[in-house]
Amino acid sequence: MKPLPTALVLISGCLLLSCTSKKEEAAQLVPEVNVVQVGQLNVPLYTEYVGQAYGQSDVEIKPRVEGWVQAIHFKEGSIVNKGQLLYTIQDDELRDKVQAAQADVAQADIMLAKAKSDLDRVRPLVEMNALSRRDLDAAQASYDAQKEAVNAAKAALNNAQTQLGYSRITAPISGSIGVSKVQTGDFVSRGIGQQAINTISAVGAMRVRFAITENDYINFSKKMNADKARNIDVQFILNDGTVFPETGKLDFANREIDPSTGSLLVQAVVENKTRLLKPGQYVKVRFKTEEIANAVMVPQEAINQMQNVYMAFLLDDSSKIKPRPVNAGRRVGSNWIINDGLKAGDKVALLGNALIKPGIVVKPILKPYSYDSTTVK
Repeated sequence: MKPLPTALVLISGCLLLSCTSKKEEAAQLVPEVNVVQVGQLNVPLYTEYVGQAYGQSDVEIKPRVEGWVQAIHFKEGSIVNKGQLLYTIQDDELRDKVQAAQADVAQADIMLAKAKSDLDRVRPLVEMNALSRRDLDAAQASYDAQKEAVNAAKAALNNAQTQLGYSRITAPISGSIGVSKVQTGDFVSRGIGQQAINTISAVGAMRVRFAITENDYINFSKKMNADKARNIDVQFILNDGTVFPETGKLDFANREIDPSTGSLLVQAVVENKTRLLKPGQYVKVRFKTEEIANAVMVPQEAINQMQNVYMAFLLDDSSKIKPRPVNAGRRVGSNWIINDGLKAGDKVALLGNALIKPGIVVKPILKPYSYDSTTVK
């Protein structure tokens, strides 16, 4: 048998290489695409608001007399007890007023004793007709007037002593005291609108107040009554994103809608056993408002949204991409609730791959996906 010509061998080799190259190229044109299965589960829906924490009772400390602060008797940020001395205000003038009032009382007592002596002397003389009835009436009137003068002097003394007591400011309640707005040597005064020099917050349960819209109030009122609302567990999300370890309860809603904002003030209460919440702290308030049964869920990355059109890329049994318009409902966490267009178990492609086009065949890579993240975070 004669050997093949060299040219024929080269042509055959090129044809073989060409066929192999086309097969490899065809294989390379099938892109790998991440897909997930459409889930179905009962989805709790939560509502979030921004709230601010307040103490069980926050009592402002305001001076009731004028003077210079002589001493501060507490450590800022510490726990103080009811009746504990907090501030001492200079009381020299107040003590002088007490002494003057005491002198007025003593003088009034002396004058009362004299009026009593005059009355006792006049009465028997009138009975003996040695003095007229008019003299007795005058003596009696003088005595009665002097008794009232004594009462007035004692009232003035009591007021002076009360004012002197205001120079020693004590804690009205037990709780955590804040940073003092005044220091030793500062002058304080009293009056309407006077700024508080400190605040004490009762140690115990915390109040968290937040505002809801009028529409939310109407929707909640349709779904639940007051008793049901008070049994709702309320979660609090701290500034770093962590969930506060204790749940609270809704306490009350204000009697009126704020006409300037169209919102309703609502208060929740939490025991705050850990003492982690502080008055003035901002937190997110979250509670369950309803639950959707057997909701069809897909990740947010599986839906292409263009204005009001929502599109999913469905994979058929031959791994071919088929665009499917869907009716997307509420977005919960990182997922969409699909009202129509998909069913549980369908496989949809995750977006982000530029090779995803209608009608192409892909190599699906099924990604495990947990729909536990449907809780709002």
